[in-house]
Amino acid sequence: MIDLTCNYLGLKLKNPIIVGSSGLTSTIENIKAITAQGAGAIVLKSIFEEQIKFETNAMLNSTGNGMKSWQDAYDGIVSKQEYYHDEAFEYMTNYAQEHTLNHYLSFITEAKKVTDIPIIASINCVTQYDWSYFAKRIQEAGADAIELNVYLLPSDFNMTSEMYEQVYLDIIKEVKTHVSIPISLKIGHYFSSLSGFIQKLSKTGIAGLTLFNRAYNPDIDIDTLQLSSTNVFSTELEYSNTLRWVAILAGKTDCDIAASTGIHDYKAVIKQLLAGADAVQMVSVFYKKDFEIISQIKAQIEAWMKEHNYNSIQDFKGLLSQKEAKNPSSFERVQFIRLYTSII
Repeated sequence: MIDLTCNYLGLKLKNPIIVGSSGLTSTIENIKAITAQGAGAIVLKSIFEEQIKFETNAMLNSTGNGMKSWQDAYDGIVSKQEYYHDEAFEYMTNYAQEHTLNHYLSFITEAKKVTDIPIIASINCVTQYDWSYFAKRIQEAGADAIELNVYLLPSDFNMTSEMYEQVYLDIIKEVKTHVSIPISLKIGHYFSSLSGFIQKLSKTGIAGLTLFNRAYNPDIDIDTLQLSSTNVFSTELEYSNTLRWVAILAGKTDCDIAASTGIHDYKAVIKQLLAGADAVQMVSVFYKKDFEIISQIKAQIEAWMKEHNYNSIQDFKGLLSQKEAKNPSSFERVQFIRLYTSII
């Protein structure tokens, strides 16, 4: 018998395929469909810090006491001094926050009723804000784990790398103080010392790290002279950067690692597991195809394992990580091709 089970965030998954956070994980119908196809776990669509701030401030604005623009609301530029009574301000703020949060909490509860696989809530945050409180409520709603989705673009000329890194550490510290369920952190790769900081993050008590966030990059329409977005979905070629870092970090952190971005087929899943990933997150492929591909990928992984005489994921996980590789330096040759070709 082929055993696809694996452990991630202290949770036992039926297989390493996790459907990542996106609009596809925001309905009960899709939760049922994902479960039916046999995914290992589901990360719900993120609840955004800006979303709660905006809805809170928009409600306050409707009283006629403050914001002059959407940007003011988005940035949360509201002062208690604009109100005659602090109690009234706090009441309206709390009501607006609860209105937004309760929708998310109800969804978590309903999702748990229709699936037997782990439900991971996702919080997209950029500051400490009040996530300690919100995270506690999410735990109480029944989430099996929380993924903190933090991606700070280091574009502020007045901030040092240490200042940016401290934001991540502060968010983790606040949330961990108030919840007991496993916490994972989804990050980008914009750090001055990526390997060193990831090791530092792994020692904070988080259960896992998801590598990496995929940024939506801007583009320019030269006909309309307008900014637009580009490459919303990942391609099959984008898995390699994550593969490199999974392999480098495997066995060198104090938490689990989930690989993300550019994982579209069974081959990419197997490669990430060979590099040392504990699980993988997939999203774009489900937009391009359907959830039915999950069962297909599982069958293909099983066939590959039979062909190579592996009975379980543990038999080959990390087999080609940098720690186990015969030639570890191959993961660090960022300009290796220059030595052998004239292409560049």
